[in-house]
Order: sequence, then structure tokens, then C-alpha cells
Amino acid sequence: MRGLGSAIALTVVLAAVGGYAFYLSKKSDTAASASKQEKVFASLQSDKIEELRISTADGEQASLKKDNGAWQMTAPVAAKADESEVSGITSALTSVEITRIVDENPSSLNDYGLSNPKIAVDFKAAGDKDFRKLLIGDKSPTGGDLFAKRNDEKKVFLIPAYQETTFNKKPFDLRDKVVLKFERDKVDGVTVTGGGKTLTFAKDGADWKIKKPIETKADFGTVEGLVGKLQTAQMKSMVGDEPSAADLKKYGLDKPEATIDLNAGSAKATLIVGGKADDNTVYARDASKPAVVTIDKSLLDDLKKGADDYRVKDLFQFRAYNANHVEIERNGQKVVFDRVKAASDKEQDKWRRASPNPADVDRDKVDALLAKIANMRASSFVESTAKAGLDKPAMIVYVKFDDEKKEERVTFGKVGEDIFAARPGEPGAMKTDASDFNEANKSLDELAK
Repeated sequence: MRGLGSAIALTVVLAAVGGYAFYLSKKSDTAASASKQEKVFASLQSDKIEELRISTADGEQASLKKDNGAWQMTAPVAAKADESEVSGITSALTSVEITRIVDENPSSLNDYGLSNPKIAVDFKAAGDKDFRKLLIGDKSPTGGDLFAKRNDEKKVFLIPAYQETTFNKKPFDLRDKVVLKFERDKVDGVTVTGGGKTLTFAKDGADWKIKKPIETKADFGTVEGLVGKLQTAQMKSMVGDEPSAADLKKYGLDKPEATIDLNAGSAKATLIVGGKADDNTVYARDASKPAVVTIDKSLLDDLKKGADDYRVKDLFQFRAYNANHVEIERNGQKVVFDRVKAASDKEQDKWRRASPNPADVDRDKVDALLAKIANMRASSFVESTAKAGLDKPAMIVYVKFDDEKKEERVTFGKVGEDIFAARPGEPGAMKTDASDFNEANKSLDELAK
């Protein structure tokens, strides 16, 4: 009985599939043309499209118009459009192909979900008097295609189902989602306020400096990284275009979690970040606009970082390959090394110990020592040098590099097993890895003999 039941079920399935195939073949005598993959809008060029209207399966509608070569959303709000999203639609309109013609002269569009289309894409290209339309209805029984038609033709045809994600765009999908607009290459000042503290950066030539709460050199890559994140920050959702005072309070924007000001000469851009929207997003707004949006929570986490997170953590800027002159003082003795330039490109530079006991020294061993010193980094910072052992230095390293055009000096102190370092003109001291310091000392012991 089980075998008989399975056979009957299989027969029913095969009959259904066969019936659908017969239905399609009877609906169109032009099935052979399907192999040619005729385009829906054969002569359309994407760069000639000047207006778009999108109606989605959720009933939302958006209107867009090209203005001086750039797309603008005109409804439901006036806003800059997301060029990549709009380009995806215009490109698809020019390239979408007919998988198969289903019915040349349908008696009812209800059978295909086209009497009330799920998606409608209206567009005008240069020279068009009226809008042309692509109407998209139900999926085919196999799910691999969508029923569709043009407004100026009776025939119903199939297009690939993956085109649904291309055309089914809500207004939010089509608007520019960049949160804060500014010219990154002109930014010369950054101020972050939040949690009762203020952190200020200022451009100093090609470098960044921390101005508050301390005055010291900032790590260029870290500050630029923050500016870059602000430039690329995207809204995750649109909360409201005209929030009331009560709304701002509800979103935590009356007393922000953080405020960041970006100065670019006389221009200024300000982002205000409020309370939690959900586990992954927070409320925010561009101070120059009333609209409230949500953004990724990770940006707020970045804005809550302290000054130490932006300080230069490399103790030295030189590298073994560009050092020319090195002086290391410890235990009342100064060890001096000088690079001796090679006579030709076919030879290698040498290192010579100038003091004590002048002599040529192993180049690889000196390079290894310098690499250990140059790679030392701060693990944390202390505000005062009072308890850093710097009054009785454990080591002082002075280096000239880049053909002696640059120089730097770092003083090391030792308190118990802890090692601290300080640079002239910088506040406080840096705590560094004791094992790196001890390894450098061992290497120096061998080279100082």
C-alpha cells in the first residue's frame, strides 16, 4: 500500500509540472524567441534616464529626478539620493531580459498579479513625453521568475526573480545615508565632548596634536581613523524629519551622550549622539538639520575613548634602516655607534663603535639591537614622572636618523620591575614592556665590549 501511495503522489506531482509546462506553451507561440533573451527596453540607455518613480510591494513610493548630473529624491522628502542604489535601478532597466513570453494577449492580469502590481517602476528618459513603466507581479509557480509587463504593451512575460531585490527599493533605500557632510581633506580641528570631558585635536602641519586635556603629539593614523569613520558613517534608519522638543528628550538628544565638532577652516560640522535605540544602534542628528536618525553604536564607543587612546604609543620614530648615529647611556657609560656608508651600491653599510673602545662591530647585531629599541611601545601612560624613576635614569637613548636630519631622545626609568619612558616636551611618562627593555640591554652588553 505504501508503494502504491508513493506512486500516486509522484504521478500527481508530475502531472502538475507537466500541466504548467503545457500551460506556458499554449499561452505563447513565440516561445522559441525566448532563447534570444530579448531585452524589455531594447534601446534604453541608463545615462539618458532623467526621472524615476518607484512603488514597492509594501506600498511605499519614491520619486527621483536627475539635477545637473546628480540624482535627487523629490518625494516623499527632498534629499540627496544614493547614487549607487539609483544606478543599480537604471542599469537594470537597460539590461533586464525577457526569460519567456507567457501571454501575448491576456484576458485577465489577475492571473499574474499584474492588475495590482507588486512593484512598479516608472521612468522618463531624454526625449520621453510620458513615463514608461515596468510592472512586476507574482512569482512564477517554480519561483525562478517574475511575471511582468510594460504599460505600453499587452503581453505578459517573465523576468528573472533576482531582479525583485533590484527594483523593490523603499524611499529610505534610495536616499543618501551619509550622516555628516564635510570635506575631509580640509579638516583641521576636532573636538569630542561627552561624559563630562572634552578631547580636542588640532592639525599641526601634516601631523595631529592633542590640545586638551593634555598637550602632546597625537597618533596620526588613530585621529585620521576617527575622522574617516565620521565621514563614512551611515544612517541605519530614519526616525523623524521634524522632531519636537519632547522627541529630542525621548531620543536622548537634549542631553547628548557625545557631541563631535569638525572644523575645516571657517566651516564646521557637528554630530550629536543621543541614547540607545536598540542593542546595535543609537539616535543621532546632524546639528545643521532637524532630522533624527539611528547610527551604529560602535561610533559612539569610539567617541567615548580618552586622550591616551589617541597618543603616540611608539617610543621611537626611527627605524634600524634609517639610523645614522646612536648614543646609549647607562650605568655611567656611553656607548656610541656610527653608520659608515658603503662606498658603492654593491656593498652594504657598516656600523662602527665610536665609544668605548673604537672598533668595527657586527652590522646585523647592531641592526637587531636598534630594531628591538625602535619597536618598543607604550602600554599605558602616567600623568606624573615623580614615581617613574626618571630622576635616576636606567638608560638614555639618543638617535639621529634620516641622514641626521632628525633626532630623538628617550629616557628610561626603573621602579621595581616596571619600566617607564619619557620624551622631552611631553607630559608624564609611558609604561613599557620590561622584557623588551631587558632584551635590549642584553644585546647592548654584547656590543659594548
